[in-house]
Amino acid sequence: MPYCWKGPVTQNATDDVYPGLGLKAAASVIDARYLLAVGEERLVRWGVRLNEHFEETDRLNPVPSAVKDRHVLVLTPKTDPTTLWGVVDALPEWGIFTASSMQTARDILRDRSPRVGLALIDTPTSRSLRDMEEVILESPTMEWIALVSRPCLEMPGFARLLAGVFYDHHSLPIDQERLSICLGHAYGKALLREALPPGEDELGRFNMVGASSVMRQMYRDLLKIPRVDAAVLITGESGTGKELAAHAIHDLSVRREGPFVAVNCGALPTHLIQSELFGHEKGAFTGAHQRKIGRIEAAQDGTIFLDEIGDLPLELQVNLLRFLEDRCIERVGSSQKITVRVRVIAATHVDLEKAVHEGRFREDLYYRLNVLHLRMPPLREREGDIELLAHTYFDRFVREKNLRARGFSQEALQVMRQHHWPGNVRELINRVQRAVVMGENRLVTVADLGLEKRTIRREATTLAHARTRAEVEAIRGALRSNNDNVSEAARQLGVSRITLYRLMSKFHLSCS
Repeated sequence: MPYCWKGPVTQNATDDVYPGLGLKAAASVIDARYLLAVGEERLVRWGVRLNEHFEETDRLNPVPSAVKDRHVLVLTPKTDPTTLWGVVDALPEWGIFTASSMQTARDILRDRSPRVGLALIDTPTSRSLRDMEEVILESPTMEWIALVSRPCLEMPGFARLLAGVFYDHHSLPIDQERLSICLGHAYGKALLREALPPGEDELGRFNMVGASSVMRQMYRDLLKIPRVDAAVLITGESGTGKELAAHAIHDLSVRREGPFVAVNCGALPTHLIQSELFGHEKGAFTGAHQRKIGRIEAAQDGTIFLDEIGDLPLELQVNLLRFLEDRCIERVGSSQKITVRVRVIAATHVDLEKAVHEGRFREDLYYRLNVLHLRMPPLREREGDIELLAHTYFDRFVREKNLRARGFSQEALQVMRQHHWPGNVRELINRVQRAVVMGENRLVTVADLGLEKRTIRREATTLAHARTRAEVEAIRGALRSNNDNVSEAARQLGVSRITLYRLMSKFHLSCS
């Protein structure tokens, strides 16, 4: 049997007798005729004297089962109680949770997960608006409606908040029918929003966003690498996520508890690379006023990530090779050998085989680094991922910055799908962030992205590129249809087993 408050119907009626109870009780479903109605067990837990201040009632109409999941959170900081009861009268078929503090609102959001929120605002201050904004941004799947007095609409700061984060607004006095219809539309919009985002596995893995076939293959390849504590070479164009892959390998390996130390070999001055990698002793050279531990030694029992290894000067490649062979280093200015137990992961956008052929990279070092290989596909090969990435980072930037943009125009999506993306994922993130921040429209346009419409006519695919793609797809199909039996796949393709192995090596393909 539910209980209701015997005293006067005001927003904080219970606070006079039980300080703080009003905030807790406000989290319960309230009825149009009573301040609150909660179960006996909860009231007893709060130490309430039932017979003295509460009475049993059977006059509460339960929310119909057909709409029992229709709950609305009513945020009521410093609101006239008559306004609150006007809301309750307007929504007889809704379960209503009220919160007069931001912490109570957060508790309800965590425990009840309502789909719609109603913020009652009559005398906003900069502090209350900021607090309210934080709560709303913490509930990205909800739709919020503001119930405001007309003078509020004339405040520039409030108008920006209203346009940026609310689904709609309703000006006082309450029009019960219009408010009910507005909440129904917001509820429907929230249901649609829940249906749109894909699950985590569909979005991607290892902090990478991508669900295309080439990315799924990359995920499978990556999962095999941590099993063996050997050197890894990650190849791919700039902006494809090589460092994210290196972090994932480290986090999945037996060295996950050790440090992950990243070094960009292309960003270090030539005369400092040896000191940065191997360290130096005090007085080893002018300016060496104290001993310095090098990056490799700092990664002891962890992982050293050598980014842009293709830019490492030839004279230092010898030192790195020696370390890979005997796992010992010597600090500059010292002859003492120091044993270092680390896993080496190297990455490059350079074609190292070509660099070896041209004499720019040592062949022996290449084979020492390329024990295990992982290729990061460029964005233009990731069919379907461009739109997925764009929407993922769009949602993130809008949520972080509280901006008014609501999505991409169809033309913008088409241009993005056809753009060559020489900067890959990094370029896409940059363009989306700039468009979200600088754009003035509800939908991001082609101009906001800084792309030209003529990119729709992507440059023609070369014959060599088309042939390569066809060969890769044919090999993958043959391996898949023959359960990764290389001999049978070679027979299906009409080539020798040795030729198929050579092609698989050329295109960095492997059996699943």
